Amino acid sequence: MQKGIVDRFRSLPMSNIAVLNGHVVSDLFRNAISTLVMLTAGLAIGFRSHASFTSWLEIAGLLMLFTFAFSWLAAIVGVFAKSVEAVQWLTFVLVFPLTFASGAFVPPESMPHYLRIFAVNQPITHVIVAIRNLMLGLPTGDHVRFAVLWSVAILIVAMPLAAMQYRRKTSN
Repeated sequence: MQKGIVDRFRSLPMSNIAVLNGHVVSDLFRNAISTLVMLTAGLAIGFRSHASFTSWLEIAGLLMLFTFAFSWLAAIVGVFAKSVEAVQWLTFVLVFPLTFASGAFVPPESMPHYLRIFAVNQPITHVIVAIRNLMLGLPTGDHVRFAVLWSVAILIVAMPLAAMQYRRKTSN
C-alpha cells in the first residue's frame, strides 16, 4: 500500500480487491510450505503419527481452512496499519494471547478457572486439539466441528470487512 504498487494495480482493468485475494492465496501457499517443512522435520526427529489417510485429509483441510481465515484477518490488519512494523506488532498482539492461552502447550483443564474458560472457547484450542488428536489417532470430540465453525465465522466477518476497508482506503 505504501510503495505505489496498489496505485499501479488500480490503473489496470482488474477487480479492486484482486490484490487482497492474491495476498491471501499467497499466504495460504507460503503457510502450506512452512507446515510441510515442520512436519518433515518432526518426522525426521522421530515423530510418528497414527493418523489414517482420511485423518490426514481432515488435518490438511483444517489447516488450510484455518490458515485461510487467519490470512483474511491479517489482510484486515494490513489494510488498517500504516507501516509494515505496525502490521507485525498488531498481528503479534492478536496471535500471542490466542496461542499462549490455548491448548497448544498445556491442557486447558490444568489452567486456572478464568483462563480455562477463555482457552476452551477460542479457535486455536479447537484447531490444535483436533489436529493433535487426529494425528495421534484419538477421538476428536467436537473439536473438529468447532474448529470449522470458528474458521467459517472468521471468514464471514473478515472477508467483507477487509474488502470494504481496502475499497475505502484505495478510493481515497
